[in-house]
Amino acid sequence: MAGCIFCAIVAGEAPAEVVDEDVATVSFMDIRPLQRGHALVVPRRHYSNLLEIDPEDLTKTFAAARRLAARIKDRLGSDGVLVLNSCGQAAGQVVMHLHLHVIPMNGAPPPFPRATTVLRDEADLLAIAAALRGGATSE
Repeated sequence: MAGCIFCAIVAGEAPAEVVDEDVATVSFMDIRPLQRGHALVVPRRHYSNLLEIDPEDLTKTFAAARRLAARIKDRLGSDGVLVLNSCGQAAGQVVMHLHLHVIPMNGAPPPFPRATTVLRDEADLLAIAAALRGGATSE
């Protein structure tokens, strides 16, 4: 897609430190890492976000993230790996090409708010669950 930096990286038209690639995905180092070793996994085809990606390409993108997470644990010695996706600007997505952040974690708290200790109002919880159950989606 014209103007998409991740499409340019996939096409070899923009610089990136590529660490893995296959027929469906490219993985490269994040230039603004949250932790040492923070990398991104993108599908080669352009999808703006999680809600647009073809299920087959989503499967391949997550498989690439799993492969990279295993390398991060093995080769960088991280205690854990955070895989993160922001879907849309309101969720913090900056580049509008679906991408997964694969971030080594070594005891520091993850870069997002933790669950609160306050229990959700039960009636509200039941109403939300009912709204999310079954039915047709735009999928």
